[in-house]
Amino acid sequence: MPKLTFVGTDGSRLIVAAPVGDSVLEIARRHGIDLEGACEGSMACSTCHVIVDPVFYDRLGEVSEDEADMLDLAFGLTPTSRLGCQIVITEALDGLVLEVPTATRNVLLG
Repeated sequence: MPKLTFVGTDGSRLIVAAPVGDSVLEIARRHGIDLEGACEGSMACSTCHVIVDPVFYDRLGEVSEDEADMLDLAFGLTPTSRLGCQIVITEALDGLVLEVPTATRNVLLG
């Protein structure tokens, strides 16, 4: 089973099992990682924003227009930012490293 590393805001690392077909948001919730996902993964917010290690970024699928629109609202956007609800684990992502941003911007709350 692929592994996934979450890097916390304090630099701590948590390596977890990442079942193929699960989203990063689902995996984060299962392991108590602080990714809000206020819209429950419907891509209507940016609260599951993660920063992908550049080594893995090109292994992800293309960013859809809808995801790009939501990422524009994310706090601390970087060139390798993605929404955790849109990253679905594959074998090719074994070892994926994701940084959890220091803050989120919940547009659902205004």
